[in-house]
Amino acid sequence: MVSLKEVSSAIKDLKLSNGSSEFGGSGISKYLPVSDPTESFWQTQHDELKDHRSTEHLPEHSDVVIIGAGYAGVSTAYHLTKDHGDATQSITILEARGACSGATGRNGGHLRPDLYGHIPTYVDRAGLRAGAEIAEFEIAHVKVIKKLIEEEKIDCDFTLTRSIDVWCNEEAANNAKAIYDQLVASDLEYMNDVIFHTGEKVESICGVKGAIACASYTAGTIWPYKFILHIIKLALATGKVNLQTYTPATSITPDPKGGFIIGTPRGQIHANKVVHASNAYVPGLLPEYENNIVPCKGICCRISVPEGTTVPLLNNSYINRTKDKVLSYLVPRADGSIIVGGAAATFYPYRDQWYNNVDDSVLIEAAKDYYTGYMQRTYRGWENTGAKVDKIWTGVMGYSYDSNPHIGVVPDKPGQFILAGFNGHV
Repeated sequence: MVSLKEVSSAIKDLKLSNGSSEFGGSGISKYLPVSDPTESFWQTQHDELKDHRSTEHLPEHSDVVIIGAGYAGVSTAYHLTKDHGDATQSITILEARGACSGATGRNGGHLRPDLYGHIPTYVDRAGLRAGAEIAEFEIAHVKVIKKLIEEEKIDCDFTLTRSIDVWCNEEAANNAKAIYDQLVASDLEYMNDVIFHTGEKVESICGVKGAIACASYTAGTIWPYKFILHIIKLALATGKVNLQTYTPATSITPDPKGGFIIGTPRGQIHANKVVHASNAYVPGLLPEYENNIVPCKGICCRISVPEGTTVPLLNNSYINRTKDKVLSYLVPRADGSIIVGGAAATFYPYRDQWYNNVDDSVLIEAAKDYYTGYMQRTYRGWENTGAKVDKIWTGVMGYSYDSNPHIGVVPDKPGQFILAGFNGHV
């Protein structure tokens, strides 16, 4: 993932470059997903709903039209039917490609709350309580996801684990310890779950070569594609939700009689309300967001070992920061494989490869080989395992100018709502 600081800097450079945005207003196509994306490991087990259309033709009308069949869009449909069923009788989800084909189905499967990474930034901006609320919300999110998976009996490889932060750079380790001490001194209750280690035993504790400091706290891991597809099935089972894949929304026009007309290559649909849940792609239909939510690519891969090979057990998820400050997130799987991604520092200088770029059919050239030999050079005991990358992909995230998600009514457009700009972190 790309850090908030890096994206914020890039956005500021863009806005100052020539007094105008390089997004341009010549057409929506720049904000539509490409038709041939790289396939993520999560999507290799295709679900029957991947190319699902509830009806052969678009319905003429829907109380709510949701644009995007990822985490935000699908969860919105689920909660509308579960919590507000009487108020909403019909919901249509429009997805430009297959269900859960975007960033939700391409991430690392890491349910990791941010307890101290970006929290000091939010504390500086809005005060201690505001920063703590963000951390507490993310912590609560892990617990709610666990409860939902158990209640709905969702098969998605969910685990509750410890996430281990590792620093191999002395300056970065000292800064992290200072932030940890600051938050502990602020008497934030959630910091009781954090354990911070320094000293000679760090490498033995975390298993990472050259580790100077490490910390751990409660987090989770998940198969995101399976999770979302199950939620879609629950929503469809209510009879109130119509899923239309491979149906990009290309225009939204206010209807003089009330509501909105949403245009697609397959025809039009009328809606009383519209929910924009396409994250990085929202500027295509909401041009007022073109300088505020920017599409940014990231990279992720799956590493496996030859069949029959015994490898050191990894029970925890990781965030590793190398001596030269390259950050990677890592999720071990029960099948012995590893999901790992990030490496933003390797491609950040090559802005055209990732910034304001929605082409997830092309890997990030500057980073595509970074994870070759990663386990061997990073973890003790993995030197002779034969671990290698067997699947690599990219995805498009949405980063906001103010580093905050945009959730609620679209300004000056009553009846239209937005859930986007999530600023993916690890």
